[in-house]
Amino acid sequence: MSTDQNEISFPTVPTPDEQARRQAVARHEQLTKPAGSLGRLEELGVWVAARQGLCPPRPFARPRVVVFAGDHGVAGHGVSAYPSEVTGQMVANFLAGGAAVNVLATNTGATVRVVDMAVNADTPPVVSAHKVRRASGSIDREDALTDAEVRAAINAGRTIADEEIDSGADLLIAGDMGIGNTTPAAVLISALTGTEPVAVVGRGTGIDDNAWMRKTAAIRDALRRARKVLDDPVALLRTSSGADIAALTGFLAQAAVRRTPVLLDGVVVGAAALVAEEIAPGARQWWLAGHRSAEPGGPLVLEHLDLTPVLDLQMRLGEGSGALTALPILTAATRVLGEMATFAEAGVGGPTEAEATGPRS
Repeated sequence: MSTDQNEISFPTVPTPDEQARRQAVARHEQLTKPAGSLGRLEELGVWVAARQGLCPPRPFARPRVVVFAGDHGVAGHGVSAYPSEVTGQMVANFLAGGAAVNVLATNTGATVRVVDMAVNADTPPVVSAHKVRRASGSIDREDALTDAEVRAAINAGRTIADEEIDSGADLLIAGDMGIGNTTPAAVLISALTGTEPVAVVGRGTGIDDNAWMRKTAAIRDALRRARKVLDDPVALLRTSSGADIAALTGFLAQAAVRRTPVLLDGVVVGAAALVAEEIAPGARQWWLAGHRSAEPGGPLVLEHLDLTPVLDLQMRLGEGSGALTALPILTAATRVLGEMATFAEAGVGGPTEAEATGPRS
């Protein structure tokens, strides 16, 4: 085991509250509806109750989006439809409230924080306090980060999770922004799921066939380097991710340690989630997949982590946009479980014993 791994460790991840889960299942059977008639909405309410340790659960009072931004050296090799300068420009757009994540957060009552981990530009102090470097290394030919940088990035993610939870956030949404970031995401997903690169490479920001071939070649070359450190998740992040993805990893793991539910977004957050589950086994119990990304790696992440997405709207923007789109459904599921009347409260006749138990054999 490397010294990196020894220096980065997380406490045992607690399990969700089984008693609250059972109480939620039992309560659903008493609400004024046929059992199971609200389908997945019932499952989601039970999921929230178990994570809050409370039945009935309460609607989330302070959902918080944290967007981790960073540039990637590999973007300089023609793997994206957009130039790297867009990352810094989009950080400014987030701060001005003009991005999709801002609009969708307003729609759900969530608030947005942006963190510059490795943007290749100067950003305001409000977002750059945890910045590790300007652009991570080009992972097809060099490590993304140094030993010190990967530790700093993971620990920044942990600290940010603690800051948000200590400030009252009761649901966290992880988002990403970085031109070229689907390339390291694809490398991590390919490496950790044992999938061939060609099955993981997507169109990202909308690349043409030539750029897709360049991206595939870059992922193939980066994967050769990644496979040498597959048994060490911290070394894998150092070699093949970037400061933004490493920070996302620490953020997701620490949220689970702190018993705080997380709505996952798309393929970049999903790649970080794969590594976070390696670093903090059991963390996935605290995550809910907001949507199924249109990127090929998205379904691979969900299958590997055994997560069922709330939505499938063919989204691939990132930023936390898919998770935020799913949040109103999660809120509705929570309110149904907490605010619907029971048969007894409403004076409505419940199911007969035969209807409740089904036909006898």
